[in-house]
Amino acid sequence: MSRTLELRVHPDVWQDQEALRSAAARASGIPKTEIQRIRVLRKAIDARRGRVQLQLKVAVVLVGETEQANPRAKVELPVLRGEPEVVIVGAGPAGLFCAWQLARRGVRARVLERGRDVRARRKDLAALTRHGTLDPESNYCYGEGGAGTFSDGKLYTRADKRGEVQAILETLVDHGADEGILVDARPHIGTNRLPGVVSALRESLIGAGVEFCFETRADGLEVREGKVVGVVLRGGDTVPAKHVVVAPGHSARDVHAWCRDAGAEVEFKPFAMGVRVEHPQTWIDRQQFGRLAGHVALGAASYRLVERVGETSVFSFCMCPGGFVAPAATEPQMQVVNGWSPSSRGGRYANSGFVAEVGPSMLRALGLRPDLDPFAGTEAQRRLERDAYAAGGGGFVAPAQTLTDFVEGRVSSTLPPSSYPRGMQPAELRTLLGPLAAPILGALERVNAKMPGFICEDAVALGVESRTSCPVRLVRGDDLQSPSVRGLYPCGEGAGYAGGIMSAALDGVRVANQIAGDGK
Repeated sequence: MSRTLELRVHPDVWQDQEALRSAAARASGIPKTEIQRIRVLRKAIDARRGRVQLQLKVAVVLVGETEQANPRAKVELPVLRGEPEVVIVGAGPAGLFCAWQLARRGVRARVLERGRDVRARRKDLAALTRHGTLDPESNYCYGEGGAGTFSDGKLYTRADKRGEVQAILETLVDHGADEGILVDARPHIGTNRLPGVVSALRESLIGAGVEFCFETRADGLEVREGKVVGVVLRGGDTVPAKHVVVAPGHSARDVHAWCRDAGAEVEFKPFAMGVRVEHPQTWIDRQQFGRLAGHVALGAASYRLVERVGETSVFSFCMCPGGFVAPAATEPQMQVVNGWSPSSRGGRYANSGFVAEVGPSMLRALGLRPDLDPFAGTEAQRRLERDAYAAGGGGFVAPAQTLTDFVEGRVSSTLPPSSYPRGMQPAELRTLLGPLAAPILGALERVNAKMPGFICEDAVALGVESRTSCPVRLVRGDDLQSPSVRGLYPCGEGAGYAGGIMSAALDGVRVANQIAGDGK
């Protein structure tokens, strides 16, 4: 029977059984000769206070003990038949895991996705990154797997229900994700691998009887006597449903509008906007890991920054070590950037959103009234994205400045190399950002005081990072249904109830459990 221990060790100890046995012996008081082997259950990097260590949770197996075989077995879904009871709008993590959990509970679902499957979606992204040709229905935000499929596959979450988190991680591993995500404290699949995982999960769901309809845009709800009875498609056809789960992703602005038109209550939700900052990855590695930069146990370094400037919170968002900046617009003539990393995190640059919170006071500074218009945040996004497109000169070219010039208030005469494929145009970002600029600049100066050299000529700010989260919330009650449209279940990030792949997947499972419980 194995015992668990918490260890803090030098990175050199990683993957060295002898060194791990010695560390476990010191920590536990068990003689090293009695320790048969060590199995790492959890791994985190602690680079605080200038000392880089690995924080490990390990299982200790003693000599003479038989280590219990991993009892985990792949979940086998039942084969469901009959007309689907539930229609799910959106095949992102919330929609996919809602369908997965419904299938486990014996409820068949039909998934409607406006975009294309991952294989076809790759071609649409290539057309955007290489030629600036945007498909408004299939892009970095829309399509199978949602925004996360081609923007990194980070699986970080603050959720404290580890059993539910573990079940989702194990399902991803069962469908092709690396088993390392079960160990890493900050698990990450990588944009190069996640599409295959998503398509494998879809095939499992199809095998269970879940129906997928790609390139099928929902344009409204059919409601009778205060209860949803179907989803109206573009073209006028209606898909009947006993329950409708709306899991559209953070950028589905039209979905928010037709939910409101159908009688669902919609409210403003705070979000954040700003720029995406890119540095050479080698600089971030040296800053975080010092002489251990490049160590195999550490990989590419990341950072997480939070500063309070006046009444505004400014923070890093979706930090991508060894990653790439990508064009992430969903509408023509609007400029949006995002970031992603391959599984290796082996790119030359590190990028991160650097964004300021947009609450009611910030919107009022922009001349908008969230107290009167729940879509005020959406309008703020559109204005900034439209202005950024013009500042870049079109073609999804990014308006940009070196961080030095951004802070000093001058248009850059030259820009450093960047991973952004559509190119950059020198622009004055302070003017573009308006009231967002002051808190972001104040936060950059504070960060530079803590990480000297963060503001430099080799670092560039690209505009604009505007899709950090959904700026509206589709109101739901304790039973997870819309109080005003019964049978309508707002779900995931696009409904205002999640903030990433894992939290969206967890919300999908939660909604599925509620629906399955109601059906009994």
